[in-house]
Amino acid sequence: MIARLAAIAGAELRIAARNRWIILAALVMVAFSLILTLAGSAPTGTLGVDRLTLAVSSLATLSVYLVPLIALALSYEAFAGERERGTMPLLLTYPVSRFEIIAGKFVAQFLTLAAAVAAGYGLTALALWLSGDTSPAGFGHLGRLTFGALALGATFIAIGFAISVAARAPAIAAGIAVAVWLVAVVLLDIALLGALVADNGGVFTKTVFPLVMVVSPTDAFRLLTLAPLDPEIVEAGIGGASRGLAPSPDAALVSLLAWPVAALALAGLLFRRAEP
Repeated sequence: MIARLAAIAGAELRIAARNRWIILAALVMVAFSLILTLAGSAPTGTLGVDRLTLAVSSLATLSVYLVPLIALALSYEAFAGERERGTMPLLLTYPVSRFEIIAGKFVAQFLTLAAAVAAGYGLTALALWLSGDTSPAGFGHLGRLTFGALALGATFIAIGFAISVAARAPAIAAGIAVAVWLVAVVLLDIALLGALVADNGGVFTKTVFPLVMVVSPTDAFRLLTLAPLDPEIVEAGIGGASRGLAPSPDAALVSLLAWPVAALALAGLLFRRAEP
């Protein structure tokens, strides 16, 4: 099984390399990471933290928008595109199970995303290390951020697979993927902030909000990566508003580990029942 899974993953990686997905995703992460880090490094003297720790706060804010977007862009066409090109029936004639197909595709696209994240964060850390303004604590925060970004990306790759299996055409899958990104990444946080203001410390603030912070993968990512940082360097928005209201980062860690498994299981169930 491992050999067949590796063969499918290798084929998908070659397609991603031929379509320049790996290079494009890495360039996007590197460009945004370096620009955001350099632009946001000025206040380090007044805050009393090293530039790498401050960069982690900025990169977490960037990643919660960019990583899911890249993950969905990589995955929305994984199965819908095969159907449109007429290659899905041929793929299903090979001596591989549907589980091996979906697992192989997932491994390939996760590795593509991981390469982009490693390039973006790694070059940023290297630039700051060469400048001499890093600390062991900063590298610890960066490691936590990297782990959280990979878990978040794995979640949205699996969600993209479920969308791609359910949709009959890539155009439909793309529209659903954009809608999912807008709701999960943008609109949910706006709704939460509005509800917090309207509730003014009531039942929603004390009971519903902490639950949503754990259940939502994007907010769980924020909680995991931003909770250990000094409150003064956490940027405004839902991350700052959750101070003192959200549960511990351990709950967020469990959520981030559970989301990719659940989403991939859903994609696998849909794929098993789907027609070629």
